[in-house]
Amino acid sequence: MPCFAKLFLLIFCLVLVVESRKHRRRRWTSQLEVQRASHIYKKNHDMTKNRKGKTEQLLRVDDHDFTMRPAFGGPAIPVGVDVQVESLDSISEVDMDFTMTLYLRHYWKDERLSFPSTNNKSMTFDGRLVKKIWVPDVFFVHSKRSFIHDTTTENIMLRVFPDGHVLYSMRITVTAMCNMDFSRFPLDSQTCSLELESYAYTDEDLMLYWKNGNESLKTDEKISLSQFLIQKFHTTSRLAFYSSTGWYNRLYINFTLHRHIFFFLLQTYFPATLMVMLSWVSFWIDRRAVPARVSLGITTVLTMSTIITGVNASMPRVSYIKAVDIYLWVSFVFVFLSVLEYAAVNYLTTVQERKEGKLREKFPCTCGIPHSKTIMLDGNYSESDANSLAGYTINQMVPEEERQEKMVVHLAVSNESNSSKKRGLKGHMGLRIIQNTHAIDKYSRLIFPGTYIFFNLIYWSVFS
Repeated sequence: MPCFAKLFLLIFCLVLVVESRKHRRRRWTSQLEVQRASHIYKKNHDMTKNRKGKTEQLLRVDDHDFTMRPAFGGPAIPVGVDVQVESLDSISEVDMDFTMTLYLRHYWKDERLSFPSTNNKSMTFDGRLVKKIWVPDVFFVHSKRSFIHDTTTENIMLRVFPDGHVLYSMRITVTAMCNMDFSRFPLDSQTCSLELESYAYTDEDLMLYWKNGNESLKTDEKISLSQFLIQKFHTTSRLAFYSSTGWYNRLYINFTLHRHIFFFLLQTYFPATLMVMLSWVSFWIDRRAVPARVSLGITTVLTMSTIITGVNASMPRVSYIKAVDIYLWVSFVFVFLSVLEYAAVNYLTTVQERKEGKLREKFPCTCGIPHSKTIMLDGNYSESDANSLAGYTINQMVPEEERQEKMVVHLAVSNESNSSKKRGLKGHMGLRIIQNTHAIDKYSRLIFPGTYIFFNLIYWSVFS
């Protein structure tokens, strides 16, 4: 037993010696790595300090007055511009503006920033150097809101070439005004412009121009809008005059938008058309069903009013008539006329019944007339009903004028043949039955749909 204890103690001591040596070796290696990293860090830090001093010396930022434009006192300095449109974020009809995100780049030459270089490489800086040198003071005309993106840092880049050429780039989101014409809304196309101009320098000091003509404007192929189809992007330029300060070069980014019509077909045109067609259902309902026809007419009128209100709520309050207003108001008139049509039918029916009542009181009995019978024709009889009156002929008991006014036909029994009876009856059916309520509904079934279809043909041929 003591032998095993001694052996175990010996093994334990050997393990301790080995582990202590390994620990000392790791600590020594670690110290070497720290010293090496510290040496490299100090070396790099020194190089950065030296490079910074060389950069300031190369660009000679402190040796010149950069509050003045390059070549001050000489000809106008040319400043080329190109733009890459990243996104067209929104178009607002109510505010009459649009929001666009773009990369705006300026190109000019400032010999004060030239520096000697053996490899002819440029130097690139961020926005901190921009505040120390001269840059063009370009602003957006008719801009409502704009800002330079600053996440995670200011999105500004400055690149200086050995010969003094400078590239100055910014990422900007701008909301600018767009004068829109809604006379053909929603079948319209809109042309908007983003305008760039120098704020302080006239055309005698600074000449803005598109660097590569129409090629100076680039757009992302993924640009799309929910309500518009982007048809065209192009550039133009011209001089702008201010009476107090003079002439300025102005650059234009123009784009044309065509509105998608399918949304408005589903939300406006189809519901309005269905309401008009629904109002025609009352022409096939019995004129005595007053609650059914009145409730149907009022429902369609109120629905049309709601559609008109909803469309105008999302539009600016312009003083002229829009294309959608023409369609909706004509549809509203058709719905309203269908209500008036039933009012006329109901009124004429009431008048007819009163006249019939008076005539019944005036001629209560015809018993003294052999083989005769008095009936009332109020327009409800069809030709088959009239032909079924075989054996009846006209009786002159009622004067002609009174018969035409009162709409009474007095028929007596006769022994004429059926053919002669029919001919005689058809001849006397030419009496002036002025107030025929059934005819109003019958004609309305044809006139209302035909007129509305004709209006649609004219409307879509003019505005589409």
